[in-house]
Amino acid sequence: MFRPTAFRRFAAFPLMLGLALSSPLLFHQAAIASDNDEKTNIRVYKQSGPGVVSIRTSNSVGSGSILTSDGLVLTNAHVIASAQGNPVQVTLADGRKFTGKVVGVGNDNLDLALVQLQGASDLPTVKLANRAVEVGQRAFAIGNPFGQFQGTFTTGIVSRVDTNLGLIQTDAAINPGNSGGPLLNSDGEQVGVNTAIYTRNEGNIGIGFAIATKQIQSFLTAYRQGQVGLITKAKPRNIEIKARRLPLDGSIVTGRLGSDNPAVPFNAYIFQGVAGQQIKIRMISSEGKPAITLISPNKLVLKGATNQNVVSIQSRLPATGRYTLFIHANGRKGSGNYKIAAISE
Repeated sequence: MFRPTAFRRFAAFPLMLGLALSSPLLFHQAAIASDNDEKTNIRVYKQSGPGVVSIRTSNSVGSGSILTSDGLVLTNAHVIASAQGNPVQVTLADGRKFTGKVVGVGNDNLDLALVQLQGASDLPTVKLANRAVEVGQRAFAIGNPFGQFQGTFTTGIVSRVDTNLGLIQTDAAINPGNSGGPLLNSDGEQVGVNTAIYTRNEGNIGIGFAIATKQIQSFLTAYRQGQVGLITKAKPRNIEIKARRLPLDGSIVTGRLGSDNPAVPFNAYIFQGVAGQQIKIRMISSEGKPAITLISPNKLVLKGATNQNVVSIQSRLPATGRYTLFIHANGRKGSGNYKIAAISE
């Protein structure tokens, strides 16, 4: 059984702010830290921004990063899928426009693709990071949200790293149109390719996902060896993972992992809770080994306990508001049908 103490806070910024205001020395130190953060933001943007592009097909728009000075661009497969072998239009940060040819698409549902710009040379590039990211480090995203705001720069942290799925979760604001753009570290190096967001039909809420560099490097190696697919194998994907409502009356809800969105194999449910309310959630999986995670309105996290093919959560809710329940696979190949029910006592 999980107790309320199983919830953990991600941060304690209000407390830190209160301390800073109570001491002139701490206030000065906080001001210096803020100034350093600002300088880092400006440096990262100046360093990597020129190498981030906007990609447009007949009915989709996304972002990408230039890997080589002759115009090899990394993006998402779902960004260029609708091109169906036709050229795509690529706009650089300085306004120059190029025609691009899709030269590779990831296999096994890996949401990556490469576009070669025609007649390009001496272009600015984005460097790939050689080291893995860690939870808590700063993260930066550059892209073209909604296909209208090219060069938009957002900041945040790495919220979670899923090594099984090869995904980085971040709270840096990512919106439709950011797909394919880079997620960067404080050195301006690309640590991931932004690929999906979780939304509750109310825009970005600080849960975005990027494909980590380990998978990017493997994809690039396969491309150089001629082992990646072409555009004919790509399928359009919806980058928004929308939540369903979870009733609290014990009704059974059925679902499946791994079929609708193989790039990000998880489903999400929402329900309204009240502080002090006793809640029980139980899921039975017929295939695979999924897990469940509950996030409270104040971003506290509770993970389910697993007993064979049954995963359960039992706890008293810590806050009033909207709760989000994630059901996710334990590996990239993870999939399967499940049944879930929740009851309030």
